[in-house]
Amino acid sequence: MNTHPYLRAYMAGSAVPTMMLLVVLSGFLIVRYTFHIPIPIERVIVFPMALVPNLFGAWNIFYLWLRPRPHLPIGLHGALLPFILAPAGFALASCSGFLTATSGGLVLAHEIVVPYAIPAVGFSFALIAYYLVWKYLVGFFNEVLGIA
Repeated sequence: MNTHPYLRAYMAGSAVPTMMLLVVLSGFLIVRYTFHIPIPIERVIVFPMALVPNLFGAWNIFYLWLRPRPHLPIGLHGALLPFILAPAGFALASCSGFLTATSGGLVLAHEIVVPYAIPAVGFSFALIAYYLVWKYLVGFFNEVLGIA
């Protein structure tokens, strides 16, 4: 009987960001409609909602595929994912006109200037968060589905 390990790896990987995006979307909507922020959040939230769960699943399939070979622990493997997501998100936001890079920082929606130090610190926190999410949550789902 074929146990479909790659399908189970995809499901284990995509479960965590799917649950987290419900929380993030709720937070975005509360901020948007409670504080009446005129930034088009809908344009920003589409990228994570469409791409991140699929990339988590594909990244977990890649982790499973690497298992017979020398590979990194699952936490470090997951911490590499922001190095793919950040440039992809930057490129998509720049191409869509939502983000502009200037000498003074990043300009969001032609209104908000963010100094470069803030995304740098945010990226560092993202690396830590991704490490922990992959080590404990995705690793747990991999164990539950019998692919760890």
